[in-house]
Amino acid sequence: MEDSGDFHNSCEVTSSGRDESNSHWVMPHLLIKMLSKSRWKILALLVVFAVMVWYYTSWEERYIQLFYFPVQEEKSVCPQGEVEKKTALLIGNYTRDHPLFLQLKDYFWVKTISPYELPYGTKGSEDVLLRLLAITSYSVPETILSMKCRRCVVVGNGHRLKNSSMGEAINKYDVVIRLNNAPVYGYEQDVGSKTTMRLFYPESAHFNPKRENNPDTLLVLVPFKPMDFHWMESILNDKKRVRKGFWKQPPLIWDANPEQVRILNPYFMEITAAKLLNLPMKQLRKVKQKPTTGLLAITLALHFCDVVHIAGFGYPDSGNKKQTIHYYEQITLKSMAASEHNVSHEALAIKKMLELRVVKNLTYF
Repeated sequence: MEDSGDFHNSCEVTSSGRDESNSHWVMPHLLIKMLSKSRWKILALLVVFAVMVWYYTSWEERYIQLFYFPVQEEKSVCPQGEVEKKTALLIGNYTRDHPLFLQLKDYFWVKTISPYELPYGTKGSEDVLLRLLAITSYSVPETILSMKCRRCVVVGNGHRLKNSSMGEAINKYDVVIRLNNAPVYGYEQDVGSKTTMRLFYPESAHFNPKRENNPDTLLVLVPFKPMDFHWMESILNDKKRVRKGFWKQPPLIWDANPEQVRILNPYFMEITAAKLLNLPMKQLRKVKQKPTTGLLAITLALHFCDVVHIAGFGYPDSGNKKQTIHYYEQITLKSMAASEHNVSHEALAIKKMLELRVVKNLTYF
């Protein structure tokens, strides 16, 4: 009985073992069969994934090449003529014949009557302009004019400069152009300390220009309206201050050396509006939009420099209501709502410059 029982049990074990071995064999077989049927699908997915990885990588590289240029070019190589050639593709009838700053002799004898009023011309403001030009200057320092290669950087006021550590790189440029009341003191590590030119208008003038600029900085007035000339004249002549006619009260005390003050040629504002923003110059009174000082500064650099780089340009996405727009204060894009600047329009103009490689970026855009 035990033998028959042992035999029976052994048969059960053998049968069970065969079933288990069959199941171990059947499962891999089914899996291989399933994979065999799906191999083309899997292969297709792998191909799609590979293409997506390649596209993303190449797109990122193209973006960096177009909109980000973290290293300054070697000073031994100067691409003379490149800026002019590329800017001519961007600006019709491009020329460097126009002076950067207004001169007394051109207005004393009324050589050319401007067809536009401020900010695109001086029509109707000649009298006060004459008085202002008599106490300021128009020359560009010989140290800059004599340079074989003028490497310029236009430093915007954007939040992208905060914690950027770009200060040392910015200071290495021959010409550093800054905007409005953007401070340098206390932000040197991110924005540098060198200032060759500072473009501003009365409402954006820093109350202490000597603290935020170098002793030889050219303080360039960007006139938007006749009252801007009156403000500057009253400040430099220490006359009764002009208080009305401004959207924001400008400084009543502005300690600057008249020899360092320049009046920007409105020609560059006209070119910025007409050629870069395509504003209808024949209907100026109907068009409220005006270029920002930043875009104007880039236009100026394109007419003066052999190398033009920019840093700190670009605004947050329109949907981002909390992101600050400047590296030195907490105001957001909401503050631009009532301005006469179309930041989206200007962003497209700058991106076009980057795509044509007319300018290069030190910070991402």
